[in-house]
Amino acid sequence: MKNDGLNKILTESARTLRSGAAVRVVMGNEASDLDSMASSVMYAALGISGAGSRASVPVINIPREDFRLRTEAAWLFAEAGVDIGSLVFLDEADLEEVLARPGSSLVLVDHNKLSSAQAAFEARVEEIIDHHSDEGKCAAAKRIIAPVGSAATLVSERYFASGAAEMDIGSALLLLGTILLDTVNLDPEAKRVTPRDEEAALRLISVSGADRKELFDKLQFEKFNVAALSTRDILRKDYKGYRMGKVSCGISSALLPVKDWLVKDPALEDSFEKYRKELGLDVLLAMCAYTAPEFRRELAVYAEDSSLRDGIVTFLNASGLGLAPLGAAPSGAFRNLALFSQADQGGSRKKVQPLLSGYLEAGRGGQQP
Repeated sequence: MKNDGLNKILTESARTLRSGAAVRVVMGNEASDLDSMASSVMYAALGISGAGSRASVPVINIPREDFRLRTEAAWLFAEAGVDIGSLVFLDEADLEEVLARPGSSLVLVDHNKLSSAQAAFEARVEEIIDHHSDEGKCAAAKRIIAPVGSAATLVSERYFASGAAEMDIGSALLLLGTILLDTVNLDPEAKRVTPRDEEAALRLISVSGADRKELFDKLQFEKFNVAALSTRDILRKDYKGYRMGKVSCGISSALLPVKDWLVKDPALEDSFEKYRKELGLDVLLAMCAYTAPEFRRELAVYAEDSSLRDGIVTFLNASGLGLAPLGAAPSGAFRNLALFSQADQGGSRKKVQPLLSGYLEAGRGGQQP
């Protein structure tokens, strides 16, 4: 599908932003999940954002390079016919300069409190469209805040209430897929869906002609699909960095078995080393979780300092992770990368990180000063 009408609107709004004119920047939250991106794009592009003579310009709140890491969003935007080249990303817009222009303002979508890095723009916030609890910031802003399952529901409602011409199929598909993913396919058991989400979804289904289950299942698959990602992208897709005493530690969550990762990237150790160097880390962990057919966890630990690496492995084993050398790679194939199966299936990053922080902050990592 190619969505010429939507892409023309997005291209023209981006051109206006770059021209120096006053604009309404429509922006999702800093996590930039599918809801934030799709809702901000649609709220700006559907002509319902009340911008008057000003252009409404969606700005995706991440660098362009990071968009492909949101694999379900990349798939749905493509399916809806959105040309990613027509979008503006955070690293392509000087928000300080844009919002300093007389008449420019900011619309927050899928959040109602700016991140600390963007808090200086609070006085420029003109409107909020959100489904989270109101944190009481941006007091002068017009607010559309309701406890529905998805911000895309609020955008859809605003459009249908506006009396505008019938929505195009691609736009309806983008909003529908977002609502379905946010509400686990409108499942009451997930305790995310409301009657308003259901009503919006039914109207969007009638416009798009989409099969609800098919669309949701495909989005769920794409959410965990890392087939098109490099090792660097897999490592940074869900990465968190920490300072643990004197040790700089990075922990990535990865959604594939180590065996498949090695097939995908036979030079896996080199890739870990490049990413470790890029971030200036002492140690890099990748916590792999996947279902095939049962849920399993595996762990990769990379550090040039063997005493640091071995100390971490010994400590985590003593903490109950149940690590056993993984036979996915030939014995002795790696110098600095250690691979393990993990018996503790509940041992996620949320559990491991504070344990490891306590260990390394106590100076027991074995790292040489």
